[in-house]
Amino acid sequence: MAGLAVAGGGQAAVALLIALLSWRSGRLPLLLIFLLADLLLPLLLWGAGRAAVQLAQSGSLLARTSPGSGLWLALALCLLIASDAVRRLTSRALWRWLLNAQIWLLPALLLGLGALNDLSLLKEYFNRRDVFDDALSQHLLLLFGTLLPGLLIGLPVGVWLWRYPCWQSPVFAVLNVIQTVPSVALFGLLIAPLAGLAREFPSLAQIGVSGTGMTPALIALVLYALLPLVRGVTTGLQQVPREALESAAAMGMSGGQRFRQIQLPLALPVLLRSLRVVSVQTVGMAVVAALIGAGGFGALVFQGLLSSALDLVLLGVIPTIALAVVVDALFALWGALLKGEAGD
Repeated sequence: MAGLAVAGGGQAAVALLIALLSWRSGRLPLLLIFLLADLLLPLLLWGAGRAAVQLAQSGSLLARTSPGSGLWLALALCLLIASDAVRRLTSRALWRWLLNAQIWLLPALLLGLGALNDLSLLKEYFNRRDVFDDALSQHLLLLFGTLLPGLLIGLPVGVWLWRYPCWQSPVFAVLNVIQTVPSVALFGLLIAPLAGLAREFPSLAQIGVSGTGMTPALIALVLYALLPLVRGVTTGLQQVPREALESAAAMGMSGGQRFRQIQLPLALPVLLRSLRVVSVQTVGMAVVAALIGAGGFGALVFQGLLSSALDLVLLGVIPTIALAVVVDALFALWGALLKGEAGD
């Protein structure tokens, strides 16, 4: 326990330094705050892992060590402090992305070395590894199964609305109504018609169409994705400068060439922002889809809630948050590269 006491003292000293530096202005204090927060995060995780090892050795083999609310709060504060310091240190999106990404290097190293294996959350993962892998694959299927049809429908509809603005009001009114319907209600509304179709047409049932499962979940998620995608395409095309189109026409470009070479590239940043919103939204809403048998991390969450198993709930919640953060970060990186900030 002496080692844990020393580690706790070190963590307290680092936290005190961060608090003192927060009263100083300037670039150097900001850099030190970032480095200290970057150090405190793995220190807290390492201390929790060591405490779990020592408690497991001194207690029952069936005992589990779960992080308390204080540790979760401290970890969240470290991430917020580091992220805020990065935001104020640089305005370049690519550098922000790289600095935020490296925060996870030491925690990932601790995880890979097995320093956290005695924590109850990791024990739950090892006990349910196959179930977790299935949930991950199902969640990714829901994500990509939403994005692909959403793009195939949203892109042409957005272009059509841009060409014919008179249709924007009625179409967006319908999409707005769909967006306001609660996800659980929309999932429930799709059960009866899809079940009826599967009964009337057995061939549909053979390919997996039913009132529960992936089919209603994907249909509902695609419907929710249409509003931001269609609006992103329409807004992006409307924001293309008229001067650029006039210059392209003066160079002899046809309408199709102007659309492909001028309008689409200039509208792409707006479309990417919409796609970023849709992706993060889908990752979160896919959790609720587990209520109708679609699987994914939501199945772990609801199973844990029904059995009052907090570790099982966290085993579904934490990967969902991590997946949403990763998806958001990838789109942020794509946007930074698209703006040419990699060469700055």
